[in-house]
Amino acid sequence: MSATVDTSSRTTATGPGLTTGTLVAGLLAVCLAQIGLAIPATLNGLFQTDLHPVGSQLTWISDAFLLPVAVLELTFGLLGDLFGRKRLLVGGAALLAVGELVSTTASGIHQLWVGQALAGLGAAALFPTSLAILAAGTTSPTQRARVIAAWAALLSTGGFVAPLLGGITATYGSWRWSFIVVTVIAAASAVVSALFAVNSRAPEGRSLDPAGQVTIGLGLFALLYAIIQGPTDGWGSASIVTAFVLAAVFLAAFVLAELRAKSPLLRLDLFRNRSFAVASAVAVVGMFAFLGTAYAVSIRLGPVQDQPPMRTGLAFLLLNGIALAMLPVTERLLRAVAPRLLLGAGLVLIAAGDYWAATLPITDRAFTSLVLPLGLVGLGFAVTVSSITATAVNTVPLHLAGMASATTNLLRDFGFTLGPAVIGAVALSRAGDRFSASLHASSVPDALKGAGSAILQEGGPLAVNGASAASPKLADLHPLALDALGHGYALGFVVCGSAALFSALLSLLALRGRGD
Repeated sequence: MSATVDTSSRTTATGPGLTTGTLVAGLLAVCLAQIGLAIPATLNGLFQTDLHPVGSQLTWISDAFLLPVAVLELTFGLLGDLFGRKRLLVGGAALLAVGELVSTTASGIHQLWVGQALAGLGAAALFPTSLAILAAGTTSPTQRARVIAAWAALLSTGGFVAPLLGGITATYGSWRWSFIVVTVIAAASAVVSALFAVNSRAPEGRSLDPAGQVTIGLGLFALLYAIIQGPTDGWGSASIVTAFVLAAVFLAAFVLAELRAKSPLLRLDLFRNRSFAVASAVAVVGMFAFLGTAYAVSIRLGPVQDQPPMRTGLAFLLLNGIALAMLPVTERLLRAVAPRLLLGAGLVLIAAGDYWAATLPITDRAFTSLVLPLGLVGLGFAVTVSSITATAVNTVPLHLAGMASATTNLLRDFGFTLGPAVIGAVALSRAGDRFSASLHASSVPDALKGAGSAILQEGGPLAVNGASAASPKLADLHPLALDALGHGYALGFVVCGSAALFSALLSLLALRGRGD
């Protein structure tokens, strides 16, 4: 990765070309971006209670943040190359702060979507720029492996700090305070980057690709809209079928635009390398499995079981915190073991944890039952998240390593975006069908059956679960709704486990890279 580096820095160097100020700024930025991404997970139960989302509206809270990240990550990487990465670190943190302030004052679900979308725009700048500005200062494979491991560890740190912050603030204050805390962290990140980060850029041969950006943005939005709204609008409805058709048209147009672009947003010729193409597929499907698991856990503990937010925080500590503890081990493994082998092993662990979680009854509220399955998923993620980028980079020539890393980041985050969308759709569809069948076969009075069907039609199975738990008149519906949601999200865990297992087999059997 070529870069022109501003050498006017008052900080001390941690290694050739990489200053302490740049290191701290980059690591704080990626931690902030992940905190912003993960903070709503602890709060889904409170959103359900306070804002009363119906159908798929709860899923859109997470994906309002994730969609800009998936759509704009390559664009922000390009802007950093052209205009300087330090500016994007500062601007991204500032925009994330603005989005969290909008979320703090949300009086309804739509304003919360707007706030999370703005915060997602900021995170879209921070994710690729934080890694690029760190990698630009490294001068040896050993130092780069160390930086990648540290970056991945801070990514995971943000993932478990966010639910803990959410749990504490929601327990002793309000869910709105969670977003205030993130705003403060974002402001601190912007100040640190402005004062201490060393600028770098790599403009040679790079230019904007508006056709590529517009087509991929519209294509991914149409695809996610169809997946998320499918259970609510009906998979055969005109709006959903149209959305799938538009997604196919715009994504095909994106491929054509990239083939013709002088400076494409995405180097499609990278995918002619069979190993890189396989690694890319593993990045999408594997990260879908992980964040789909995290989303299923947050819904199980929050809206379904109505457990305290701190319980969700502890669950995410298991899912994400292990990566930080594993940092010294991960760094050594990246240097000593072929990344594809680490990738395969990590994904097998995620699959094992998911299959175990799927067997837990929804009536089991004991946190101890989740410790081992979530611990396996967390251990697998600790190994997987670092090795994904290293695997992709190792499968291409050295002069393409920078573009390969950026492309892998995009695909990883697209997998993250698919996680809540697909698992929410699968689980709610299964739960809705099971609740309807159980209600029809039950012995509850006809009037209560009519009320249950009406609530299901209007708000979905989560709405039935919440209403029946809160109202004594609807109490007989609660066991049916709880059972239906238990089966729905158990299927979600099975889907995630199967995706992880498929990715593991693909990486172990089909990947080859330099050094294997």
